[in-house]
Amino acid sequence: MFALLLPLAAQADLPPAPIPSVVAAAPDAAGFVPQGWRLEMQSSGDLNADGRADLAVLLRGDDPALRLARNMCDDPFDTNPRILVIALAAPGGGYRRVVANSRLIPRRENPCEVDWIEDGALGIGRGGVSLHLSRMMSMGGWAAGTTRFTFRWRDNALRLIGWDYSYVARNSGETAGISINYLTRKVRTETGRIDEDQGKVSWSTLAPAPLPTIDEIGDGLEFDPGKRIEKLP
Repeated sequence: MFALLLPLAAQADLPPAPIPSVVAAAPDAAGFVPQGWRLEMQSSGDLNADGRADLAVLLRGDDPALRLARNMCDDPFDTNPRILVIALAAPGGGYRRVVANSRLIPRRENPCEVDWIEDGALGIGRGGVSLHLSRMMSMGGWAAGTTRFTFRWRDNALRLIGWDYSYVARNSGETAGISINYLTRKVRTETGRIDEDQGKVSWSTLAPAPLPTIDEIGDGLEFDPGKRIEKLP
């Protein structure tokens, strides 16, 4: 009933999109932008409790050759990839890169996928980094929803502390939601319908395990811890 991903028709003819290296240190967010890329989004806040504002920076390729004519939906279709950079403030000024991840936000493959990065998708608050991915098809699929990741800097790595998944079938009205708090190890699952005030809620507990790092997650839209989405009724 429920879909992990939107129904995609992968474009086999997408041109290659190499991922460049990101410099190890820079004086500001703009200094982390590789040649031929652009700074798409940024947020700041203290991630390691040292009293200095750190950076979360979203970079996107700016190659005109990766903006493709498709004559449907999103045209031109921008297939430029993205890199999420996390940089901690250095005591003497400037920032040092601690994360440069190009897998969590996948490259778009279908012009009828609504771009999952919207205004406000990236933020820093309460000592954590949040990334919000929207999922919807403008044509060719009824599934919609959001996927949200919350990370904290712990033990010299950016680690997942929260994951929230929501789903709605725009044709049938069926809904689902899964919320995992990796700090308390509590999992809340709800299924229902958009015309119901409240759905069916169940709780479970994760087995003790180290907090996953951002690089262990892979593609953020394919992430399904414990196959919980797959097991939805």
